[in-house]
Amino acid sequence: MTASSPRLLLVLTVVAPLALLIGLTGCAVQTAAPSSTPKAPATAAEGPCTDVTVIVDFGTLKHDAIKTCARAGTAAEVLTAAHIETAGTADYGDAVICRVDSLPSPASESCAKLPTAAYWAMWVKPSADGKWDYAQEGIQTQKLNAGEYLGLVYTTGSDSTLPQG
Repeated sequence: MTASSPRLLLVLTVVAPLALLIGLTGCAVQTAAPSSTPKAPATAAEGPCTDVTVIVDFGTLKHDAIKTCARAGTAAEVLTAAHIETAGTADYGDAVICRVDSLPSPASESCAKLPTAAYWAMWVKPSADGKWDYAQEGIQTQKLNAGEYLGLVYTTGSDSTLPQG
């Protein structure tokens, strides 16, 4: 690299690590409209999920966990089909998740900037008997097929609690 390539230096030292961080945290959310024929989520009373099982663990936010079923697609499409609402931040938009179903509240997290004390971690699991793994892609690109699991866990500090279910 030469002194005449400041743009390349900027990309290598700032932009690339930021893109990697956002991609690995799995924190992008859907901005496109859902398909015209949404499928209602399955409930436990309807039997086992034959599509994607979705689990949301609110952790320290003291809210009941969500476990539902939604049609396969990207993580953003799955969450939309499951009627789980996400919101990003003012500075990163929908590239990160700041809230899930209005939590944390605006009184505890403004979502003006990327939250530093806590975040929503995205997990994936290939089957009911499979092992949870931290998602390697963001919500817009993480594909989920029928039989797979998607988990969101509100995570504080260095905690890495797996979704329960």
